[in-house]
Amino acid sequence: MNIAIICFSMTGLETGEKLKIALTEEGEQVTLAKKSRYLPDSIAVSTSQWAGEQFRAGKDGVIFIGACGIAVRSIAPYIVGKKTDPAVLVIDECGNFVISLLSGHLGGANELALRCAGYLGATPVVTTATDLHSRFAVDVFAKKNGCAIFHMKAAKEASAALLAGEKIGFYSEFPWEGELPEGLVLCNRAGKPLCRECLAVSSGADIAPPETGIAVTIHRNCLPFPNTVHVVPPSAVLGMGCRRGKEAAPVREAAEECLKEADIYKEALCAIASIDLKKEEPGILALSEAWSLPFQTFVEEELKAVKGEFTPSKFVEKITGVDNVCERSAVLASGQGSLIRKKTGRDGVTTALAAGNRRIHFE
Repeated sequence: MNIAIICFSMTGLETGEKLKIALTEEGEQVTLAKKSRYLPDSIAVSTSQWAGEQFRAGKDGVIFIGACGIAVRSIAPYIVGKKTDPAVLVIDECGNFVISLLSGHLGGANELALRCAGYLGATPVVTTATDLHSRFAVDVFAKKNGCAIFHMKAAKEASAALLAGEKIGFYSEFPWEGELPEGLVLCNRAGKPLCRECLAVSSGADIAPPETGIAVTIHRNCLPFPNTVHVVPPSAVLGMGCRRGKEAAPVREAAEECLKEADIYKEALCAIASIDLKKEEPGILALSEAWSLPFQTFVEEELKAVKGEFTPSKFVEKITGVDNVCERSAVLASGQGSLIRKKTGRDGVTTALAAGNRRIHFE
């Protein structure tokens, strides 16, 4: 994590330095700022300006060593939402209490608070209801599995239902390991409860289809429940080919159209792939940068060795030595996964999609 700490007194500085040493020893990147006329090298900007700089810089954690009021007023203008806000902690200057103030789950503030409390010998203060009642939290589940999460209103409904002692559904397109947490009912894609042992629709008359549930999926229209929260693993690869020197705009449009037609979230992608002849292709490189995805390329021999049935093209084979670039590269980059959308060509750009072998874990 990249963490910024700020303190406001000599006592707070001592606490901050102790915490910085502990976090740094754990491999975190930590900066410590001071804001007081009585502390050397005090920052010149206001605390609020400093906080804004940390938010804009994409810090993973922001820690205030001082009063809660200072932290609240400082971060207020920059709060956007739980998907993007960093973890924010408040620690009293004596290091007695560590408060998880913002982004407890997705931002990791609760976990960071527990760690910092351990370093300081302090009492952690965590106020999220699912943690207080030891209930399953879908946003924590998504974060620990490295997944994106969508339909946050449904996520709130899921937490509320579990806290009220009700059952919620669980459906997954991916294999999963571990025990299904208390309160979750295994369901099929239609939202019907299943018998865990036989994976058949349960015949129990007392098991009604849940109103709210979780779908681990890469598909936008996978909605097993009236209130469905999506947990999206980054498990798909976009295979691409294009004419030499193809502009960035049509490359991006082709990629977007491919995902739309396949009903797949952009966040489900983990890479873009092609042949090494395209490794300097500006349009694909621009897409890779815009979508923050690695661009993997393979030599002719690697692509020829990929097993499977692919859409052949004599023209592509003449130019590249391989009968199909986008399908083969997608399958290879996904770890010999499954081709889920075959080659499509538009405006000099070809696209294909493959899904890798991904497992979901419950702790």
